[in-house]
Amino acid sequence: ASPGARATSAQLIGSGAGSRPSDWSFPLTVREAAAMGSRASTLLRDEEIEEIKKETGFSHSQITRLYSRFTSLDKGENGTLSREDFQRIPELAINPLGDRIINAFFPEGEDQVNFRGFMRTLAHFRPIEDNEKSKDQNGPEPLNSRSNKLHFAFRLYDLDKDDKISRDELLQVLRMMVGVNISDEQLGSIADRTIQEADQDGDSAISFTEFVKVLEKVDVEQKMSIRFLH
Repeated sequence: ASPGARATSAQLIGSGAGSRPSDWSFPLTVREAAAMGSRASTLLRDEEIEEIKKETGFSHSQITRLYSRFTSLDKGENGTLSREDFQRIPELAINPLGDRIINAFFPEGEDQVNFRGFMRTLAHFRPIEDNEKSKDQNGPEPLNSRSNKLHFAFRLYDLDKDDKISRDELLQVLRMMVGVNISDEQLGSIADRTIQEADQDGDSAISFTEFVKVLEKVDVEQKMSIRFLH
């Protein structure tokens, strides 16, 4: 059997869950920073920054730096990004799941995302800091919690949004990740075995609960984190 055929369901699903925007949001080039730095500070009001800090957990400097990156991507200069803007990011263009990661930035039925929506999605990739682990458990769950990271990863697979990953949906992701290195027959066997290992209720699909169970020993926090500069 090929190495892929021997992989466990956790390894296969985890490799898809580990897809992330990479470090494309940092750093800005010197030229971008010089051109955008003052614009970022003047266009973002202090109250907006404070609201985004509270909602996402990013620091003031991280928000202004990401706003500079956002405005440099905003070719239409209308305060929003389109899918085409994202597709010009080299690291996303070469990511096997790039299109799916891009889609995650856009609310259902929308073809533009504003800065706040951009930040909410990026917040899923913010590492969990030590001081956050002891915060009030009764407060709202942080966007970068393990649970929210897993929900984000699950949505990369669940294209039809029926809250389960079908064999066909799993096959699509596996094909994106392995390319043409494995035959359709081998890939089908891998998908069947992955679902067989993960499926606990016998519906021949993977629910979110089953997805979480498969990945319980996978370091999702590390796989789905970007080290943002402070």
